[in-house]
Amino acid sequence: MKSRQAAVIFIFITVVLDMLALGLIAPVLPKLVLGFLNNDMKRAADWNGIFLTVFAAMQFFFSPVIGVLSDRIGRRPVLLLSSLGLGLDYVVMALAPTIGWLFLGRIISGITASSIPTAMAYIADVTPREKRAGAFGLIGAAFGIGFTLGPVVGGLVGNTNPRVAFWVASAFSLANWLYGFFFVPESLPKNKRKEFSWRRANPVGSLVLLRSHPDLWKLATIQFLAYVSHEIFAIWALYAMYRFAWGPRSIGNSLFVVGVCTAVISAGLTGRIVAWLGERRTLYIGQFFGALGMIIAGLARNGAMYMASIPVISMWNISFPAAQGIMTHHVSEQEQGELQGAISSLRSIAFVIGPFLFSWTFAWFIDPKHSFHVPAAGYYLAAALLFTAMLMATGIKQPDFSAAKSPLPDRVPDVAPPEGVTSGNVAPLSGALGRDDL
Repeated sequence: MKSRQAAVIFIFITVVLDMLALGLIAPVLPKLVLGFLNNDMKRAADWNGIFLTVFAAMQFFFSPVIGVLSDRIGRRPVLLLSSLGLGLDYVVMALAPTIGWLFLGRIISGITASSIPTAMAYIADVTPREKRAGAFGLIGAAFGIGFTLGPVVGGLVGNTNPRVAFWVASAFSLANWLYGFFFVPESLPKNKRKEFSWRRANPVGSLVLLRSHPDLWKLATIQFLAYVSHEIFAIWALYAMYRFAWGPRSIGNSLFVVGVCTAVISAGLTGRIVAWLGERRTLYIGQFFGALGMIIAGLARNGAMYMASIPVISMWNISFPAAQGIMTHHVSEQEQGELQGAISSLRSIAFVIGPFLFSWTFAWFIDPKHSFHVPAAGYYLAAALLFTAMLMATGIKQPDFSAAKSPLPDRVPDVAPPEGVTSGNVAPLSGALGRDDL
């Protein structure tokens, strides 16, 4: 038990450091781009769209490759190469003499950031079937912590010179690589690995796995609707500026609250709710709260009510690890990396479709040329998508763990941390998180 708990904490710290590094550059990248383009806002907006698209495209094409590769060579080397690659990539971006070099950096970032599915597969390797949703929730908290603190730190260190933030991001990623090199054990034994296959590693081929079981395909559809709905945050700031005349400070504060609520709910509630209600009920209850929160945000007549929607929307986060937990039960141990790669590909497609869908909806319904003036139409659309996902989720079968055994014993086999490193090294953190959260 202690070894498994320590392994989850290792990955928790790894994901926090990775997300901190990614979040660090978010507030300073636009400023750096503007500097290359002589403060031409129109061209900067175009390049911002290009950067978003190329990052999502790299995730779409390489997540399946890296997921299947981790099924072949193990999770640890993939995680280490990713952290090292990100660290060196941020150095390239910090030194970039032209916007072309910055574009190259975003390509590399998209490829190396594709290791998140491997981290999820690692969790599936070392966690019993009935505990996976709670463990995935803990990783969701790591995302929330990283994306909450990263932009704050990036804004502080990059306020005078945006390139400083890239150096700090590089330091975080390289520190993550060192941490992984010395502390993270392998989770996938050699006797449970699977041959690499380009048929499974390409984006289309990886999605074939999702058709292997009716419930798996239905869950993939539910997750896709949820991922698209999540891109409502692409217009969160624009909507607040238009509807409530918010400035950067108010918008930043609201996003900080989003991050805090996400981290608290993912780490503190998901595991307990799944243990109480089961994964299936947690899934559709989470979708219900997400839809309800979107309606509250859309109906908000002032900034306070808009802010009040955040905790309700954040309860939606319990559904993501519940869905992923159920999905892992429908594939073999040798296919966990492939599954997570396929899920990441779905997320990448949604990342391209969602911002365009909600931006276009917002623009159309505030255009004075149209008779219907409904600025909140995007929120109502997201609510409709989530209600659809909720109805689909009610038809999912609750996994039966009564006759199922954990895919791995309490200790991770064939692997030990380097000499001098034990689970006791992380005891203070594991005690703070609590047994029920893992």
